[in-house]
Amino acid sequence: MKTKDKIIQGSIELFNLQGERNVTTNHIAAHIGISPGNLYYHYSNKDDIIRSIYKLYEKNLDQMFQPQEDDSKGMDEMMFYLDRIFYSMWQFRFFYANLPDILARDDELHQRYLVAQKRLYSRIIAILHEIRAQGFITLDDDMVEDLAHTLKLVVTFWISYQHTQTQQEITRATISQGVLKVIGIFKGYLTPSGLEYVNELEKDYIKMLDEGVLNESGIS
Repeated sequence: MKTKDKIIQGSIELFNLQGERNVTTNHIAAHIGISPGNLYYHYSNKDDIIRSIYKLYEKNLDQMFQPQEDDSKGMDEMMFYLDRIFYSMWQFRFFYANLPDILARDDELHQRYLVAQKRLYSRIIAILHEIRAQGFITLDDDMVEDLAHTLKLVVTFWISYQHTQTQQEITRATISQGVLKVIGIFKGYLTPSGLEYVNELEKDYIKMLDEGVLNESGIS
């Protein structure tokens, strides 16, 4: 692995473990066994490293959230995206834990984040319209947009919310609980057929969580 890539991977590890605020470039250099001068040859400062991590995060989103097969049901698509979104949050959890501070000090990164969130929001709305067409929900267009916005809010701030409630380490199980929370919100808008369908998905997810299939290394 190239030194530049080692710096990024080492930074993600330390940021996730110790919190981005508590990690300096010297800590990163020591963590991967290089000199601070070698690190500065590749990245000018910690914010430069974070920008590069965010580019990796964007690439990760693009790869993970490609549409599934044409014959997949909208509800399957929604669960697939929720699973992928929360797993991506686990991989880059430091970013969500300190989101306001990170974005406040870097306007360029803030703008990139807004663009990515707009794409994600549009995808959620498209899936909700598909689910409505299949008879799983009965909402007008305004309510579809409101539901999409609510789901996005819960997803975006789930990690920071957990930090404020417990001040304990965020685990993979904590992230998985976020999926169940979103399902709980979503269930209130479903038709009887939609509710029956989601209840089965929820049972399977809870079973996997209880059995440890959804573990610290990622989704099964």
